[in-house]
Amino acid sequence: MKLPHRRQFLHLAAGAATLPVVSQNAWAQTYPSRSIMMIVPLATGGSTDTIGRIMAEGMRTALGQPVIIENVSGAGGTIGVGRVARAAPDGYTIGIGQWGTNVATGAIYPLQFDLLKDFEPIALIATQPFLIVARKTMPANDLNGLIAWLKANADRASQGNAGVGSPSHVGGVFFQNAIGARFQLVPYRSAGLSMQNLLAGQIDLLLDTPATSLSQVRAGTIKAYAVTAKSRLAVLHV
Repeated sequence: MKLPHRRQFLHLAAGAATLPVVSQNAWAQTYPSRSIMMIVPLATGGSTDTIGRIMAEGMRTALGQPVIIENVSGAGGTIGVGRVARAAPDGYTIGIGQWGTNVATGAIYPLQFDLLKDFEPIALIATQPFLIVARKTMPANDLNGLIAWLKANADRASQGNAGVGSPSHVGGVFFQNAIGARFQLVPYRSAGLSMQNLLAGQIDLLLDTPATSLSQVRAGTIKAYAVTAKSRLAVLHV
């Protein structure tokens, strides 16, 4: 995993507001002198949480200080993102998010902070497409069959997502528009929780990231039908 250079990190590590005017030399001598808190604005088990924990371990090794994960979920991630915005701009509280928590929420929720002005981006860590996955007992065996089943059962079919405004919610609405069918959208506090209900057969369908769904596909506990990308998922051919 590639981390920012130390000198860059000293400028950017504050996840909220603008850093105080402190010379680079002063930061280089003292930072970090204690543990760093990483706020994940979603519940445990989802791809953002998984990637954050991998990132935290790499940072611990590079910086020589613990990086503690705190999951602060709710309201599409705005509670956790707000926690970062209100933190002291000293580099010891940082946030990790995705376009749902740090972009789309600005168009959905009245926020007490400014997504553009109150944060300083550090790095793009990862990008992922969605897998279109369904419960193991779904009768359809390919994407065309799945679409046909959803159209025929729109009155009782259900599609989970990681909360209103999340990428899986927006992607799910786009998927419904693309196939011309409307069925129930079920929001959860995280992708991990929606996956639990898919495994239990309580919902029919998810658009989920490979980070949380691929292991279940390989185990045969859910069915995969398509990847929302222009090419095949490379990890499946390794």
